[in-house]
Amino acid sequence: MVAPRRTGLATAAALVELERFEVISGHLHEKASPSAEHGDAQGALTELLRSRFHRRPGGSRPGGWWILTEVEIEFETSDVYLPDLAGWRREHVPERPSGRPIKLRPDWVCEILSPSTAARDQVDKQRTFHRCGIGHYWMVDPDRELLVVQRWQEGGYLVVLTAGRGDTVRAEPFDALDLRVGLLFGDDPDE
Repeated sequence: MVAPRRTGLATAAALVELERFEVISGHLHEKASPSAEHGDAQGALTELLRSRFHRRPGGSRPGGWWILTEVEIEFETSDVYLPDLAGWRREHVPERPSGRPIKLRPDWVCEILSPSTAARDQVDKQRTFHRCGIGHYWMVDPDRELLVVQRWQEGGYLVVLTAGRGDTVRAEPFDALDLRVGLLFGDDPDE
């Protein structure tokens, strides 16, 4: 999409006209602009996971993952998404995924739910992720302050963990990390 031509200075209102899209079941759908709560949850989770897992395996800390944010991934020809976070195990993908869209399916996907797109994340995308064999699907809900962790199984995703703001959990596939769920929702890491 090309930015609309305007005369004068651009404003925040002009940003509304600049849309990002995903292809879901062969139809274009706008990717919601993130709220502050959404951005904070995404940033906190990215920081926590990349600092511990976005490295080669071995040594005193876990590793073995490529963790990327908001990259275009072609799950199927008619399903091209921009997941909030996605991860590939380095044992499956030794070199960092590249290109646009990325054609390699991730091992883990996380969506931060937004009111305008939650139904698509919880139904349409979840079905595609399952059909494509994505091993783990996380959903972070900033409004309800919940983390939902799901594992692929033949009949559909199995919810293996639901945690709230006050919980500290070990959430697969990153269960080497004690995850304070409240950090995703604005809690101070020093407290």
